[in-house]
Amino acid sequence: MSENDSCIIRHFRHYANLSDSDEALLDSLEREPREVARGESLWQTDDPAGRFCTLSKGWAYSFRDMEDGSRQILEIYLPGDVIGLREFAFHERLAGVTMIDDGVVCDFPHRRLIEVFRESFTLSMIFFAVSSHQQALLTERLVNLARRSARQKIAHLIYEMYMRLQRIMPHSSRRFRLPLSQQQLGDALGLTSVHISRTLSGFREEGILLRDRQWVELLDPDALAREGEFAGRYLRDGLGPLSGE
Repeated sequence: MSENDSCIIRHFRHYANLSDSDEALLDSLEREPREVARGESLWQTDDPAGRFCTLSKGWAYSFRDMEDGSRQILEIYLPGDVIGLREFAFHERLAGVTMIDDGVVCDFPHRRLIEVFRESFTLSMIFFAVSSHQQALLTERLVNLARRSARQKIAHLIYEMYMRLQRIMPHSSRRFRLPLSQQQLGDALGLTSVHISRTLSGFREEGILLRDRQWVELLDPDALAREGEFAGRYLRDGLGPLSGE
């Protein structure tokens, strides 16, 4: 696997072997990159939904703003993710999307995805698999929010980020960049910034993890996984041998 491959190609290779033509089709979705800044919105709730985008660089999140002024973060997107798939059947956006840090996105209209479906059976199946994977992430987030303690929520989310990053950077170490602020972690987990800070301090004192600004080091990954009751079934995705090309 070349480090020069696009993030979306590296991501899709987790699901199935890609032919040269498949990779060329994926590469065509990233031919018009645009830079986006930290805090910039890609779209807002109720905006027209006529395009997807690939996240080539940087992190982003989807969200819903509540009537009391609070924000619920729904999904966290990493490089290689396709944003907007869940709204393919809708005319309006179901949630807003904002950049967590500076990055690069590539927009493409819905009709371009239909063209990809016509040209590649394998990529059609992978796009369905990616959509299922995103649904599984949301389901696990719901369980995390509703049924786990504050410590378990934080441990689970951080370990999930670690495992997801391993997919796109398989040679990365236990020390990784986590650009989410304490406020954003709280918005994702339904906790206050104070609670996030107190729990992270506790993990440091127990020798489980260290957080220094935007960096996290897992001192004891197994202990963190146990704390978060992390099973990981929802991340073990992939497709068996495909036929029909």
